Order: sequence, then structure tokens, then C-alpha cells
Amino acid sequence: MTRTLRGAIALAGATALCLGAVATSGAEQPDAEARQDVKIGLLLPESKTTRYEKFDRPYIEAKIKELAPDAQIDYYNAAESATTQQQQVNTALAKGDKVLILDAVDAKSIQSSVQKAHDAGVKVVAYDRLAQGPVDSYVSYDNRKVGELQGQALLDALGDKAGSGVIVMHNGSPTDPNAAEFKAGAHSVLDGKVEIGKEYDTPNWDPNNANQQMSGAISALGKDKIVGVYSANDGLAAGIATALKAAGINVPLTGQDAQLDAIQRILLGTQTITIMKPYKPEADIAAQMAVDFAEGKPLPSDLVPTTVTSGSGQKVPANLLTPVVVDKTNIKDTVVKDGLYTVEEICTPTYAAACKEAGLQ
Repeated sequence: MTRTLRGAIALAGATALCLGAVATSGAEQPDAEARQDVKIGLLLPESKTTRYEKFDRPYIEAKIKELAPDAQIDYYNAAESATTQQQQVNTALAKGDKVLILDAVDAKSIQSSVQKAHDAGVKVVAYDRLAQGPVDSYVSYDNRKVGELQGQALLDALGDKAGSGVIVMHNGSPTDPNAAEFKAGAHSVLDGKVEIGKEYDTPNWDPNNANQQMSGAISALGKDKIVGVYSANDGLAAGIATALKAAGINVPLTGQDAQLDAIQRILLGTQTITIMKPYKPEADIAAQMAVDFAEGKPLPSDLVPTTVTSGSGQKVPANLLTPVVVDKTNIKDTVVKDGLYTVEEICTPTYAAACKEAGLQ
């Protein structure tokens, strides 16, 4: 082989290596840019309800990291302040977050912030509560169905006593669009079948407010008149149960969120049911939506199989999950089986006898 031919072969080989390196670099670069662009702001509304810090946040963050290991997640908790949450949206936008997962404190007042994000090209995933404004997707549970299940469970627990007295209703925060849906669902079942002696909206889902409202209802109606209480969630039920106990009343009481203290009240018989909305499926869907948006991918139809209309009239692609009623008979097959709590967490010494009776120990 001549020197010239050997040189030509060497040059060709070097050129091929360079071209291969360029091609490889070009193929990898978009993925690297996509990873760098997965910047997600997670905005939750409060921490009084145990679900947000114990379940929602860690589940969402873990799923995002599973889908996009290099993702940047900026976390904010508004501590029940709509103004704080608006400021947090501004901060998230200033940080360069490309997607916001937003559980609104006040679905209406956050509309201007959602619009600001939209105008900046930032996608908004409404989580659990449907914010107003140009939201890009929504994941939650069928909230009207939640209210229907609560109302029916209360009726079932009342039985023949449904017509012998009045019930008291605690519907949750008037700034939470979910509360309006729970309320509508419950009324669709209860109206015409029970007499409602007192009905309250409870600002900020505050258990202390619920306690005061229930105490006022007992004073106004008389403790012998009240045959049951509708509570839209377990936080309110905690305050209500305290007021009922102080007055020496034990009547059917509903709830929602499957909080640990609610499960323990159900075991003791001071709360009748709670509604379990498994947090992980909801969190996983929100994370998938956010990562897809951040990577510039369209949401697949199975991720958003339906459409809902927000309070401001927008049609929003959505995924609505199915809630589950939890009572004393199915604690093991629901909250324990789903890994929400262990038997040991539920059955502390105070509840040991009740746990044994319910077949948990």
C-alpha cells in the first residue's frame, strides 16, 4: 500500500469519527436541553390538612424525578393565603419554571395569575381544585360524586331516624370550587329526605371554625333535635366531633380525605365514614402532565379522557378519578391495603380494643 493511499484511508477514518461524534452530539443535545427545561413549580394551598405535606408533595416530587431525574422542582405552600399564592406564582415565573402544578387557595382570585402564566408561555396543571383562567389540564376526583357518596352514607346511617330530627351541614370553604361540588352532590341526595336545621360554609376549611359553628348549632337547635351531621372533610369533622362530644351527642358524622385521626374516630364510632381519594394516582397523573408539558409533548388521550368547564368558562382537558367510601368494615381493604397507613399507625394503645373488634388486629 502506498503512503498516499495509507494517508487517504487515515483521513477518511478520522473524518468518519468526527462526523460520528457530531451526529452523536446532535442526537443527544435535544434530550439534554429537554432535561434542563423540566422546571416545574409546585404550588399547594395549605398544611392544616395533613394530606398536602404527608402525601401530595412527596408523591408528586417522586414521580417527577422518576420521569425526569434532572428536573428542577420549586415548591411553595400558600398557608391558606390567596395573596401569598399569587406572589408565589410570580416567584415561580421569575425563576423560569415552565410548568406550574397549582392547587388554588381561591380558584377565582388566582385567575389573573393563571392568565399571567399563560401569557408567558407557562403551562398550568390544575391539581385537585379547578382554578379559573386558561388552565391547560386538570386532575382531581369526581367531586360531585364525593358529595353524593357522603350524603348517601349519612342517610344510610340515619335509617329510620332520618325523619325524627334535623341534620347540620358543614360544607367547607366558599373559595374552594370543590366545596361547592361536594355541597351540590350532598344536597342532591339529602334534599327532601332530611330536614336541614343549620347549614354553614366554613372559611379556610378551619376545624376551629367548624367547632364554633357546631357549638352554635347545638345551642340554637337543642342537642336532642340533631340526628346527624354532614361534614365535607375530616378536618372539619375533627372540630365537629369535639363539639358533639362536649355536648354529650353521638350521631352519624361524615368526612373526607381519610386522615389518620378520622380513621381512628371511625373505629371509636364518633365518625361514621370518610371518603378516600387515593393520593398517589392523582399525584402521578399531575406529575406526568407536568413533565409532558415541560418536554413539549402533547398529553395523550388516556391521560385526559374527559373535559370540564371552569368557573370562568374555559373548557379544560381533565382526568377525574373515582372516590371510595371508608367505614369500619373496610379499613383494612382500603387505607391499609393502599399503604396510606399501617395497622401499627392506626392501632395505637388508645384504639387497640376498637381495632381488634374491627378485625385489624
